[in-house]
Amino acid sequence: MDEGAMLTGRASILSTAPLPPELLDIPDDLLERSASDGTIEENFEEELARAPEVYTEISSLDLEDSFAELNRTGLVEVVGDDEVGRRIIVVSACRLPPNKELLHDKLLRYLMFTLDKYVEQDYSVVYFHCGLTSKNKPPLSWLWRAYKAFDRKYKKNLKALYLVHPTNFIRIVWQMLKPAISVKFGRKMMYVNYLHELQQYLSLDKLCIPDAVLEYDKLLLSKNPRAAESARQNTVPAETSPIAKFNKKPKSSLSPPPTQQFGVSLAFIKENNTNMVGAIPPVVRQCVEFLSQPDALETEGIFRRSANMSVIKELQSACNRGEPLQFRNDPHNAAVLLKTFFRDLEEPLLTFDLYDEIMDFQNWSPRDKPRKVKILILERLPLDNYMLLKYVFQFLWKVQDRSCLNKMTTSNLAVVFGPNLAWPPNGQMSLLSIAPINNFTDFLLSHQESIFII
Repeated sequence: MDEGAMLTGRASILSTAPLPPELLDIPDDLLERSASDGTIEENFEEELARAPEVYTEISSLDLEDSFAELNRTGLVEVVGDDEVGRRIIVVSACRLPPNKELLHDKLLRYLMFTLDKYVEQDYSVVYFHCGLTSKNKPPLSWLWRAYKAFDRKYKKNLKALYLVHPTNFIRIVWQMLKPAISVKFGRKMMYVNYLHELQQYLSLDKLCIPDAVLEYDKLLLSKNPRAAESARQNTVPAETSPIAKFNKKPKSSLSPPPTQQFGVSLAFIKENNTNMVGAIPPVVRQCVEFLSQPDALETEGIFRRSANMSVIKELQSACNRGEPLQFRNDPHNAAVLLKTFFRDLEEPLLTFDLYDEIMDFQNWSPRDKPRKVKILILERLPLDNYMLLKYVFQFLWKVQDRSCLNKMTTSNLAVVFGPNLAWPPNGQMSLLSIAPINNFTDFLLSHQESIFII
């Protein structure tokens, strides 16, 4: 058979069978021996689009279906945004329940239910492979069905897929899916062999990294002196970073320059900007004034889309030097920079003191919510925080007022802004905390006229 016929035959199999028969029962020892180069050369997505639809009943499931048990495992965590404004979703294989305790169809529904809240905006996925064993490893046939269930809606806004600590099992699965994966999607996937390699893309102190993953990374480094030396030289974690225990560099005692606005407190900015008007940091005012222009306000997906990382880094550096900001006529640059400012504050704008009450927000009765929220915002929030929050929410009200054009309703804005306004004292957001934070933010924005009355 010639090569063209072989490719045609392969595409035919993919469009009619849930999984190629030769891959249904691959022995574990073969998976450990097998490897592929991970390259992607073929695009069969158009052919697959005509294949029988898989798991179509998922869309009609009752949204109140409880996934409380899976939530408690920490298998999936949503941990805020990366440096360019993309939501980070962490999946940890070591937290996957044993096969005998888990219905894999329910697992797929849970994954889709979770991702559905975020796939309309740019997002990244971090997959920690450590901990996947014969006891909790899903069958290959399920992986194939799951891949087909995650259609274009889930792949379109996925900007990066980080596979951390990959093994030959990852590579054999990739080889299995290779004919069905487009070149464009393939470019989004990155193998990450050590945690310090991941840190060049993401801030590790914001990830919910399981202890088992940290220990496994330490074990790998102990077997590779060159990689261990690279980790020591290139990793400069925050004091609270999970990986800090592996890095003994002393913390710098240098004070930030007086012009710095990122990574410091509101009090520091106010103290060093005597001409600051109304407790509004210069970077916030510049971003809001730029985004308040009609063309910027009407930009579709504003605050949902990410920006170029190097551009955002340049803007941060310019801001910290006290220079005027040049957004290059791109509203997404200003939008990402604004979110980044709030995310990088030493303490969240809504303060650690209010965090527990925000977590309890969904348990308040509809009658009590207006009164309790006003107490939090008007009486317990520091005055400077209040003034800045009011300024930003009055601007966001203008954004949602153009939602017919920019598609950013109050709930959409709450999803992208909420995690940048409140987080726990340990700095690590969990999936269970996202919903109350977003709902609290949505309530604030929807009722901003009656809340921000001073």
